[in-house]
Amino acid sequence: MSALRVEREAKEGVIELLHKEAMKWMDIFALTLNENQELPRLLARAKAMADIYSTPNEVHSLFNYCQHMVKLMTHIIKNR
Repeated sequence: MSALRVEREAKEGVIELLHKEAMKWMDIFALTLNENQELPRLLARAKAMADIYSTPNEVHSLFNYCQHMVKLMTHIIKNR
């Protein structure tokens, strides 16, 4: 077996493992969203608390990013 072939097969194996891991987490996320909507509710509540108190901009950026990801994952799950 050539070194290039071994490297290619190793890369393909890593990509396959990463894909399986991503799908596992997507399924867990889908269950969370579909069963009780707790994650979006908790995020909205945390964001509301951050709006009341003096919170660094980085925290607001994190909340915005998380809300964006929840919306994106919800869209992906519904259109699966």
